[in-house]
Amino acid sequence: MRDTRMPTEPTASTEPAEQPHINLVDPELYAKGDPFVQWQWLRAHQPVYWHEPTDLPGFWALTRYDDVRAAYRDAATFSSAQGILLRPESHGADPGGGRTLALTDPPRHRQLRGLVDEWFSVRSVRAIEQDIQDVAHRVVGEALERGACDFVTDIAARVPLYVICKMMGIPDSDWERLFTLTSDAFGGGDPLTQRLAHLDILGYFDALQADKAKNPSDDLVSVLATAEIDGERLSADDVILNCDNLLVGGTENTRIAASGGMLAFLRHPDQWQALRDDPALLPTAVEEVLRWTSTATHIMRAATRPVEIRGRQIAAGDRVTFWLPSANRDETVFSDPDRFDVRRSPNRHLALGFGEHFCVGSMLARVELKHLYNELLTRSIRIEPNGEPTLLSSIVVNGPERLPVLLTAA
Repeated sequence: MRDTRMPTEPTASTEPAEQPHINLVDPELYAKGDPFVQWQWLRAHQPVYWHEPTDLPGFWALTRYDDVRAAYRDAATFSSAQGILLRPESHGADPGGGRTLALTDPPRHRQLRGLVDEWFSVRSVRAIEQDIQDVAHRVVGEALERGACDFVTDIAARVPLYVICKMMGIPDSDWERLFTLTSDAFGGGDPLTQRLAHLDILGYFDALQADKAKNPSDDLVSVLATAEIDGERLSADDVILNCDNLLVGGTENTRIAASGGMLAFLRHPDQWQALRDDPALLPTAVEEVLRWTSTATHIMRAATRPVEIRGRQIAAGDRVTFWLPSANRDETVFSDPDRFDVRRSPNRHLALGFGEHFCVGSMLARVELKHLYNELLTRSIRIEPNGEPTLLSSIVVNGPERLPVLLTAA
């Protein structure tokens, strides 16, 4: 039988006696293996580890919480502008480098973030909370009518997509089109299909931003299409890339966290029962889901100057990667880190970043997760596995690709 263990669920809580083979960039490690064996050994023995080149360039791997947090905080030394993900050098520079929220350094990052920050503030998210609840009610209701469904595509993917589409001013009639495109582009599968779907998304935003520039309304695309920084309008390409950035950021992590969290609840039914018994635990449960899933497997930075971390000399220009699932299981920070515990407090995880690049949509993601799980709880829906889950074969995001479940009204 295929090994379908969740990649955020280690096979053992003890460090391997011998050094395991270290290859953090093997996608199959996350689909079929157990990366925590490697991360646990690295945290204990080589927390600042030079990873030799493969088909990807060589890089430094940070696996401890304190090192990742400190590097996140130091945006001047660890730059995002060259890209935030490992890429083959033959692919060239990331086209969003220096142009999007995720791939800029201060002061440009702060200027771009200032355009959209208010839309993701506590006040703004609370203002649309009823809309989020309505979306969760609709999506869960449709899945319940079907009974057998894929929790990833039929539930977890739809809630954040519909919410961000509404915020971006995408017409309701186009939501299903965007759902299909994002599923093809980011949901795993054939690389050519992924690339073509992503090109279609960029083309969609090209047409939408042109329309919003002429006929702005109260939405995020209009904000970007009419914005000025230092007296200059953003170029059409910059608007398109930032729209794509917002769409991906507003959907992918929440989709994977929601479905990865549900897989954790299915494997730890006592924790779901704890929520049934005491729904007031939802806020801490959401934080534990975020820590446990740590959906961004790695984040990359480029060193702008020579720097030393734990005695290792990092040169200017070196790639430095943060392995967030490892940092969020650091034994020196989290008590019993390999235990999924909806009562965990404090829970200062790094799943949503830290410092300059703390996720702009962090409040939105938390509220979406809260209302999705609350909808399942308040309807007393019984959720059972309906087949084996499959996991994403990716070094970028980790979590379920498919999670077949059976929903019944209790």
